[in-house]
Amino acid sequence: MEFTVTKSDLVRELGLSQGVVEKKTTIPILSNVLVEADGEKIVLTATDLELGIRCSCTARVSKPGAGTIPARRLLDYVRLLPEADISVKIGDNQWANLLCGRSRTRIAGMSRESFPELPAMPEVLAEIPISVLTSMIGRTIFAISSEESRFTLNGALVVLRENGVTMVATDGHRLAMTETVIELPEVRGTYRALLPRKAMSEVLKLGQESDLDAPLKFSGDDNHLFFQLGQRLLISRKLTGNFPDYERVLPKEHANSVALGRDELRASIERVSQFSDERSHAVRLRVSPGELRIYSSLSETGESEESLPVEYGGPQVEIGFNAQYLIDFLRAVPTDAVTFSFRDAQSAGEMQPSGGVEGQVYRYVIMPMRV
Repeated sequence: MEFTVTKSDLVRELGLSQGVVEKKTTIPILSNVLVEADGEKIVLTATDLELGIRCSCTARVSKPGAGTIPARRLLDYVRLLPEADISVKIGDNQWANLLCGRSRTRIAGMSRESFPELPAMPEVLAEIPISVLTSMIGRTIFAISSEESRFTLNGALVVLRENGVTMVATDGHRLAMTETVIELPEVRGTYRALLPRKAMSEVLKLGQESDLDAPLKFSGDDNHLFFQLGQRLLISRKLTGNFPDYERVLPKEHANSVALGRDELRASIERVSQFSDERSHAVRLRVSPGELRIYSSLSETGESEESLPVEYGGPQVEIGFNAQYLIDFLRAVPTDAVTFSFRDAQSAGEMQPSGGVEGQVYRYVIMPMRV
């Protein structure tokens, strides 16, 4: 196999494979990227058996073929080369020879014979603007559970209907749910799937490398989910199991609510949380007529308190929350103001964008803490 490719093209496409390639694996081939040269392009494929990505770039191919090269070593080296064309040749002994200007390098590769085959993408189920999907991921990914034992919560539930998309994530202590109204005429009935966190992170990376209005082609089979954006294809195994009935968790109504400035509230919580308990990260919110007090309990490091003026005439209510949970939402919410709704110290609180965005719903439910 022999081809010539520009450094910038190769670095860009190799960079997308790095989140997929296994760094520490008992299967050495999974640390490699499969390079296939044919026609006027090269195709790069990486997988960790749970997630796979295939992308391509134009190249001058003088001899078609395929081989695998250690992905991290190849990218780290190519990044250091000058901006110029790179000639790559992989011989029968699986060594890759790279020539760029005065630089000559040989990298030990492996035969493509043992590289896993990725499943073929089935018929497209829906086309969704990449900006819609990435914004929904940004509003939910932080609420995914990091406990591996709760594997059904290690991703987000994605629900597709003819008139929109819903995405929900929870770790048992909080729940983030977002809906976007969008016409998906190809969808018949309801399609549900559990999308792993790692795949969500890679979809975000794909979105950063593309036009915001670019259509993402989405599909799925019994075991996999497929995301095609232009010449790039991301394939993820589905999570198995039953996701909790999130509609039962969402409060039907709240006795009290108060509107707050997003940036002001976030800054106050961030300052007060510097003195919260290092394990629980607990802060207290006390809402009383005309005022919201945010404070931490006295600890070894000290204590802190902030007061924000609010329009509120209801009863005084004090609730404890994990400060990081509040901050996560305030970093993700798209509006300048938020609504904090609550009932009492024992009930879940809810935060939503004030006013909201047309065609979108964003609800964030947080369980209270005893502090």
